Amino acid sequence: MPAEVAHVRVAVVEDDREMRELLREALGNEGYAVTAVGTGAAASEAVRAGDVDAVVLDVWLPDADGVELCRGWRRTGLRIPVLMLTARTDVAARVAGLEAGADDYLGKPFALAELRARLTALLRRGTRPLRGEIFRRGAVRVDFGRRQAWVGEEEVAITRRELEVLERLAEAGGRAVSRDDLLQDVWGEATREAAASLEVMVARLRRKLERPGGSPIVRTVRGYGYAVASGEEE
Repeated sequence: MPAEVAHVRVAVVEDDREMRELLREALGNEGYAVTAVGTGAAASEAVRAGDVDAVVLDVWLPDADGVELCRGWRRTGLRIPVLMLTARTDVAARVAGLEAGADDYLGKPFALAELRARLTALLRRGTRPLRGEIFRRGAVRVDFGRRQAWVGEEEVAITRRELEVLERLAEAGGRAVSRDDLLQDVWGEATREAAASLEVMVARLRRKLERPGGSPIVRTVRGYGYAVASGEEE
């Protein structure tokens, strides 16, 4: 059993019974402790109870829209990784899921090996110790060690993958980081799909941390990548 999956609790949220049991067995054989449910209500109950470390979430559920379910969890401050599953693979569907706060997106049909690899990668990056330092730009403060962010006195819900992107940029100290380097460091792959996800993550960081008239946080280096915006760290 890989060390990174030992004692990891995963909720599989899938309304199709056959698929749900297949995923339960496949992930269970990898060493995960799997809770498999078929409704959004059951998934939310497990999440609220703190009984899971990651969620594999189908978009189409009998009692809920998975995208809205994920969005609601993020609004309450849920930071655990969410891997979204859907039969829709168009860009608009991917962006909708990522905008709702999903960390990754896998279109159906998919290979079980790919699902296992993506979930393992999410968990490995999510449990990697972040820096103990605090990033500051104007009214923005991000504590990487505690995985928390504030704008002024207001705490802002921020996901693990958003933190990973900002951390990688902050490590560069204002120097530009290429898109390919960001994709390899955070997603583990420099694919077209991952590049689209990166754009969504950067947009989410800006929306969450930047305010009209306030200090910019992330700047785009045209044709190359991104960097943290210049500014005095407090």
